[in-house]
Amino acid sequence: MSPLQTPPRVPTLDRFWLDRAAALAVRGYGHVAPNPLVGCIVLDADGAFLSAGFHRECGGPHAEVNALQQAGDRARGGTLYVTLEPCHHTGRTPPCTSAIVDAGIARVVVGCLDSHVLSGDGVAALEQANIRVDLVNHRASDLLTAPFRYRLDTGLPWLIAKWAQTLDGAIATRTGDSQWISSGRSRALVHRHRGRVDAIMTGIGTVLADDPQLTARHVRLRRSARRIVIDPDLQLPLDSNLIDTLPDAPLSVVASPTADTSRRAALESRGVEVLTQAAEQDVVPLRPALKTLAARHDLTNVMVECGPGLMRYLVKEDLVRELAVFASPLLMGDQEAIPPLRGRSPLRVIQATRLELCSMHRRDDDVLLRYLVEPVSNPKDSGDSGH
Repeated sequence: MSPLQTPPRVPTLDRFWLDRAAALAVRGYGHVAPNPLVGCIVLDADGAFLSAGFHRECGGPHAEVNALQQAGDRARGGTLYVTLEPCHHTGRTPPCTSAIVDAGIARVVVGCLDSHVLSGDGVAALEQANIRVDLVNHRASDLLTAPFRYRLDTGLPWLIAKWAQTLDGAIATRTGDSQWISSGRSRALVHRHRGRVDAIMTGIGTVLADDPQLTARHVRLRRSARRIVIDPDLQLPLDSNLIDTLPDAPLSVVASPTADTSRRAALESRGVEVLTQAAEQDVVPLRPALKTLAARHDLTNVMVECGPGLMRYLVKEDLVRELAVFASPLLMGDQEAIPPLRGRSPLRVIQATRLELCSMHRRDDDVLLRYLVEPVSNPKDSGDSGH
């Protein structure tokens, strides 16, 4: 449904236009990081649609400015709908609050407040200019900015764990064969998302078993995602596909300080970034390593493609925030088949991790299920990016 279609009656009017703004915002995915996805729609004084805009690229005009420039003088006395509270500071671009005031907007409807300390209080600034501001509890706006706000609050990237599974929960046979559980259309969608996220992470077990490239192929690239391998003992083969494709995308390896120094030197000579993280009880803690990588490389959205070994520790450390599961119409029927997750032993159903289903999409006979994982803890750390 396009912004030009006739909206429903007044009780759901705000939600209607915010839904349209949120749909526009997604067009910036892969271009605006580390900034958040933002969409905006402007109506005239009579409530008729004037213009729409979204944040197109990091450092470029924000969604509000793009929409207001299209609307021109017709925006005076009108209403502006925006998925994220307008910024009130000068960063790469001037404050959006100033543009809104200058345009003569009479009312602003906001789908989600901005938690960034540098953005200033946009709502207060607009109200001081005698502009009416209405805050709407809008789920789509909240989901759009969740990765951005999570990184600000924790210093951690938003981890999206992706896998394809049979209906009885296997991601591979007992021998490790998994080609192919999902359909060609599903795999093409995975490559599209690889071309939009900031990084793709896996474990050394997956690398040794599958020799993946972890690059986006046969799709239009919006960014070249950094590859991240959790490899405590630096077992990454120098003739692996990950090394061969270094000209296409950078590679970081997380290792233990006790890993062989000659192996580290060999990898670094090829252009691999090796990050050491002190092990605890023979396990490399992932939380501090991810914080370091996020700060060093401006990582917000990270796709995880791994086996049950690494997934066990990601879940244990409460690092996964979203699941993208392709459920395929296959039955394995083998108790030795490989599941997506191992190493947990809940004795009661109430002890299982609860997920929130966000969406379902059919891809041929596969079903893509997207879930949110509510964080168990939310430690506060400073962020370094803003809208």
